[in-house]
Amino acid sequence: MTDGLMSKAATMEIPINGAGDTGSLPEDDGLEQDLQQVMVSGPNLNETSIVSGGYGGTTEGIIPTSTVKGPAVQYNTSFPGLRLLHAQGSGLHPPHPSSLATGDEAARGIAVEKFDIVKKWGINTYKCTKQLISERFGRGSRTVDLELETQIELLRDTKRKYECVLQLARALTHHFYSLVQTQHALGDAFSDLSQKSPELQEEFGCNAETQKLLCKNGETLLGAVNFFVSSINTLVNKTMEDTLMTVKQYETARLEYDAYRTDLEELSMGPRDTSTLCRLDAAQSHFQSHKEKYEKLRADVAIKLKFLEENKIKVMHKQLLLFHNAVSAYFAGNQQQLVQTLQQFNIKLKTPGAEKPSWLEEQ
Repeated sequence: MTDGLMSKAATMEIPINGAGDTGSLPEDDGLEQDLQQVMVSGPNLNETSIVSGGYGGTTEGIIPTSTVKGPAVQYNTSFPGLRLLHAQGSGLHPPHPSSLATGDEAARGIAVEKFDIVKKWGINTYKCTKQLISERFGRGSRTVDLELETQIELLRDTKRKYECVLQLARALTHHFYSLVQTQHALGDAFSDLSQKSPELQEEFGCNAETQKLLCKNGETLLGAVNFFVSSINTLVNKTMEDTLMTVKQYETARLEYDAYRTDLEELSMGPRDTSTLCRLDAAQSHFQSHKEKYEKLRADVAIKLKFLEENKIKVMHKQLLLFHNAVSAYFAGNQQQLVQTLQQFNIKLKTPGAEKPSWLEEQ
């Protein structure tokens, strides 16, 4: 019906004078009704206008198309009285078809990529969970490197014991700090009483000097113990933890390797038809990639365990010697040896009168 209406409208001639006026156009009720029906049920041409006359004509002959909806309608552009123009000055620009197509393709590609990632993750999780349950119930086989597994268990046990030492050393620091603060307060009290009690001035004075000396030596020992705690903390919570993170990656790779190995073995034992051969090739490819990943991480773990053992021996030799010499010198009352111990290990104490840096300087 629309094609017939548009054919009728396109074959009628609309005389237009030079000023853009339609002149004395005879009214055609049938044409007006037909045009109104086209405007109601026609295409959606929001970005075009039907203009009567030339480019320099008035706006009286413009038929707005923002309300036109429906299927696409093709106008006879060779007819001099009707032209399709872009809406000038309205700020509306039709999107380029190629840009729309490119955007749709990009969005579709991202969606497909995300779907593939989720699909691969789901398949991998299913296979690993199946392998883990089989190992727990004793129905599946697992790859075991006895030497490496022994070293890993030894590392975990060592870390637990070092964490216990670290906790005890922190408790010692806390309690000894309280002792030093008490000695400092006691020395101040003795010093104050020596000035207010002339008959006991010498006795109070001697005790005040003793407490101040113990407090000074205690602060020196605290510096050594704090350095010991800091070094043990770095060894346990950074060096050992970094190695154990690699161990966790190795264990995950081992589980994936065994899962895909089991899958490949099950397919190899099945019938050999076309679909099975395709699945077998894919399983062989996945198995090979996980095997390479597993072997690489196994080598990384072995190297890190070796370096960790060497570093642990070097660090603990230094820290245990420091702790022994500092504690022995303190309880022997040898202030000179205590100071020499800190100088030997390049430990610098904070000056008691030094002001604490502002929060801006600490940033």
